[in-house]
Amino acid sequence: MTPSDVKATLSFSDGSPEMQLPIYKGSVGPDVIDIRKLYAQTGKFTYDPGFLSTASCASSITYIDGDKGELLYRGYPIEQLAQNCDYMETCYLLLNGELPNVAERAAFTRLVTRHTMVNEQMQFFLRGFRRDAHPMAIMTGLVGALSAFYHDSTDINNPTHREISAIRLIAKMPTLVAMAYKYTTGQPYLYPQNNLSYASNFMRMMFATPCEEYEPNDVLVRAMDRIFILHADHEQNASTSTVRLCGSSGTNPFAAIAAGVACLWGPAHGGANEAALNMLEEVQKMGGVDKIGEFIKQVKDKNSGIKLMGFGHRVYKNYDPRAKLMRETCHEVLDSLGLHDDPLFKLAMTLEKIALEDEYFVSRKLYPNVDFYSGIVQRAIGIPVPLFTAIFALARTVGWIAQLNEMIGDPEYKIGRPRQLFTGATARTVVPIAKRG
Repeated sequence: MTPSDVKATLSFSDGSPEMQLPIYKGSVGPDVIDIRKLYAQTGKFTYDPGFLSTASCASSITYIDGDKGELLYRGYPIEQLAQNCDYMETCYLLLNGELPNVAERAAFTRLVTRHTMVNEQMQFFLRGFRRDAHPMAIMTGLVGALSAFYHDSTDINNPTHREISAIRLIAKMPTLVAMAYKYTTGQPYLYPQNNLSYASNFMRMMFATPCEEYEPNDVLVRAMDRIFILHADHEQNASTSTVRLCGSSGTNPFAAIAAGVACLWGPAHGGANEAALNMLEEVQKMGGVDKIGEFIKQVKDKNSGIKLMGFGHRVYKNYDPRAKLMRETCHEVLDSLGLHDDPLFKLAMTLEKIALEDEYFVSRKLYPNVDFYSGIVQRAIGIPVPLFTAIFALARTVGWIAQLNEMIGDPEYKIGRPRQLFTGATARTVVPIAKRG
């Protein structure tokens, strides 16, 4: 990074001397004021809850322009990647910085395919969970447990270990998610098959049984692959920042990714598509399409406590580019399965139409987001709602790994140590218990 010729001047009204702060320019996006020496020179910190105005790192992986509704992976628009590439190509891009050629894609896919099985002991680990455990509770445990099985790839500072653990995590996540699902349904686990694509293999492990051959539906496989691509990375979000912060301590890659899984579980983050489907089911119980006007009235009433889930986004102030792509996929899947007359999907499409036309939603830019459509697609495919976030974690694993590796390779990286504005009691003396009032 090279500082700009322009500097920011920080002045204080209490008579403290002014301070010159360097300004860095990214290849695109806002300029960044470097405050690293602020405390040393002034004895003051900045205060930024939620880090809404703070760049925690320098990154060359993913860029978002929320005002334009733009999402780039390594410079490539998400629309082009989703339409022209598969998930394996996207993984290669995020990890290596460039799209693979034919030979590189084949070699990378073969490497991932060879690592899809998990240690048999994982089945015994699963048995410790209740059958009705939430899949994300299971996934948090299983991913963290990988470090107990693969001691040859737990040194985060060893490039070879990082490469091996990256392939293992990308390869084994679909197997673990499918195992978590099969466990909760009481069905037998299915081993991966090396002749299938990444998405086909996942869907077979999810939905096949030993009773009959599984025939993948190309429309559904492509829909799943697109879900993986659209969720592969999203800049410095909560779970990615968690992975970076966890990894900054030097912990092993499996533990760092498990921390990301745990963060993703939150309903404000990865659980948003689950929350959107739950909302639709609640409206369906109210009376479905016939009651949607009443529901919208409650959403507009600030005192009702009713929230519209799956609409709007913290970063995108325009239409979420991922939502446009997922909307196309959503309608392709519903057409393929003949589900447009399903009551829940009719309700979802009615709600979508209102949100895109009603001035209340349009003026507030409460457009349907990727979670709204991906939830509908997954339910149509047959994935149970509690498993949605686990599939999000599966897709996001490659982004977490790419971000973690980038951080470790950054000569300026240090263990994360946020500061605070302390508002508690000042120093005081302990009174013996007999004398306390």
